[in-house]
Amino acid sequence: MPHSSNIIHAIVTEPHAGLRLDRWLTTLEFISSRSRAAELIDRGLVTHNGKVLKASYKVAPGTSIQIALPPPPSQDLEPLDQPLDILFEDEDVIVVNKPSGLVVHPAVGHAQDTLVNILLHHTANLSMGFGEQRPGIVHRLDRDTSGILVVAKNDTAHHDLAVQFREKTVHRIYWTITAGNAVPGQGMLKSHLARHPQDRKRFATNKAGAGKLAVTHYKTVHKNKTHSWMECRLETGRTHQIRVHMSELGHPILGDPIYGGKFKKSAPRLMLHACELGFLHPRGRNRLTFRVPWPDDVVEFIEGLGFNI
Repeated sequence: MPHSSNIIHAIVTEPHAGLRLDRWLTTLEFISSRSRAAELIDRGLVTHNGKVLKASYKVAPGTSIQIALPPPPSQDLEPLDQPLDILFEDEDVIVVNKPSGLVVHPAVGHAQDTLVNILLHHTANLSMGFGEQRPGIVHRLDRDTSGILVVAKNDTAHHDLAVQFREKTVHRIYWTITAGNAVPGQGMLKSHLARHPQDRKRFATNKAGAGKLAVTHYKTVHKNKTHSWMECRLETGRTHQIRVHMSELGHPILGDPIYGGKFKKSAPRLMLHACELGFLHPRGRNRLTFRVPWPDDVVEFIEGLGFNI
């Protein structure tokens, strides 16, 4: 099996003719598990002649399938001894209440001071898979966003949760404080988000329909003449989705350093909080729902705007 960098070219043999792609991948020794096969497919890393393949693709003898293997999980992640607000934990998942200011996983400028590092101090059991430096991480919150995050402790749980997020069965609600009196008080925002053509740190709606579909349902919890407390339910979970949608709606989030405009310094931090998360337990299939209030670091500010928490 020849290698080119981290690209593997695997040839389908006669005994495997007609298998679904996801089933065939598990016959390869370096993949073996269904969860790892599904992750590679979900990330668009399995192709034939440059075309990204779906799990249902039927393999044919003699076909060369290209598999782009991401780097193996880093072994140099250091555990970090810091408090962790755990809402729930068992052998499969950990549900945490992340504070604002904490990066979820290692990235440039944050090698050893992330939620992943804190989790590694708490437990040695986190799903690894092809997660690079993201053991256990199924979904993210921006650094300055506070709130609920679910983390997988094994590959089976990771795959199951990833499917739930992909199929949009995970229940996610965010609270945000925005500038202006929101009119109408509720609605749906739907657009395709892509990198901003002039600023790679930003995302924006692509009018031509390029990018990833993003759908946000919003309603007003409280409002006055100058500010609104909005509740946003995510149908999709794109990077900066709520921040972009609120800004493009004309009600930027207070304290948003990227999309807040003249309101980027109008709050002690980004006023975005993941207050509710619901999903099916990956093993027991029972519905779990978690809800947390605004954290203490913004309560005084919100009450100062005239909103009762």
